[in-house]
Amino acid sequence: MASEALLVGRIFDDRGNRMSPSHSRKRGIKHRYYISSVLVQGQAERAGSIHRIPAIEVETLVVRSVREHLNLSGPIDDRGLVNNHVARVEIQRGQILIHLAEIDNSQGEDAASVLHVPWQKTPSTRRREILLPDARPIRSETRATLVASIARGRRWLDELITDPSANAETIAKREGCSVRKVNMTVSLAFLAPDLVKAAIEGRLPQGMGVARLCDMPEEWSKQRQMLGLTSGEPH
Repeated sequence: MASEALLVGRIFDDRGNRMSPSHSRKRGIKHRYYISSVLVQGQAERAGSIHRIPAIEVETLVVRSVREHLNLSGPIDDRGLVNNHVARVEIQRGQILIHLAEIDNSQGEDAASVLHVPWQKTPSTRRREILLPDARPIRSETRATLVASIARGRRWLDELITDPSANAETIAKREGCSVRKVNMTVSLAFLAPDLVKAAIEGRLPQGMGVARLCDMPEEWSKQRQMLGLTSGEPH
């Protein structure tokens, strides 16, 4: 499997939003993923039901499914397989739709087909102590630092997505900080919109600063659960 994103320009969420490749580093290990581009644009309400997915897991599943379906006689590498035979990949809850682009030589035109591949995003297994929403509100100094860090994380994430030469190391060198600091800050870009709003308004419980929020689960519902919130906006 190639180390670079295989599905660039071909992968979309279940609302038709293009998903862009990005990555983070944790404990020195690079983790690649695809995210809905509307998140970076600050339009989280337009994102699909699954807005961030592990790249290698999905790429491997797509390549294996296409190979098994086509049963190709000659050798072809993964990138060639995707470029020649995959027109579009749609991530849905419970399945991946792989739109194939195959040449029907007898008719001299494209003949399209769609593979329905079962898939479930692996739930986060991380557990944390829950701070209830009726605790003392976040301090004003902590709120200011958190809000600024969220904004910075979104800018850096946008840079990682749009600039092929950008990575955590180049950003860290420019900003005069560690790679770990860059990765932690970028992770704040994936906070649920209502939690960001609560942070701006100072309604998060005390103790919920950058250090506690920088490694939250990807799913927004699990983020709320970790804050002791069942649904809706924190209050």
